[in-house]
Amino acid sequence: MLPILRQNILVTGPKAAQITRPLQLLQRFSTSAMASDTPVEDTIRAKITEAFRPTRLEIHNDSSQHAHHRAMAGSASKETHFRLVITSEAFRAKPQPARHRLVYQLFRDEMAAEGGIHAMQLRTMTPDEELRLEEKKAAAASAAAAAAAVAAGTGGSGGSNGEEETKEGSS
Repeated sequence: MLPILRQNILVTGPKAAQITRPLQLLQRFSTSAMASDTPVEDTIRAKITEAFRPTRLEIHNDSSQHAHHRAMAGSASKETHFRLVITSEAFRAKPQPARHRLVYQLFRDEMAAEGGIHAMQLRTMTPDEELRLEEKKAAAASAAAAAAAVAAGTGGSGGSNGEEETKEGSS
């Protein structure tokens, strides 16, 4: 009979198989659910991923910014306020209120629970909407860079030189 080493515990004898199997199960369980410092965030990620299959999912825990609010007095939870960005085909042909209702329905139990989720700020979009938003941001950044290049090319920095010219012209 060979000795079996698991988790720095040496198990030998006829009962080795009976002992190591529960240890393996305990190890798997403890590294998944129990090891998390963010169980609410983990739940949010799992539920949204399963329900909407998002192409983009951002979860921001803003709880620390709201800990001083009167409604949070006595709450031991560090996971009460979240800001979510979700991009999913599941939102196609649905207006924003309907999209938000779908998300809130997923978390009705967590929002109703004492010390559970207190607030969720949602930004929901389809992949097409996200693409248009990114194109708009890129165009705005390009326009800002072009404006900065023109300002630098004319010798003005934009702020103080313009003011001086105006003052000189009005004197």
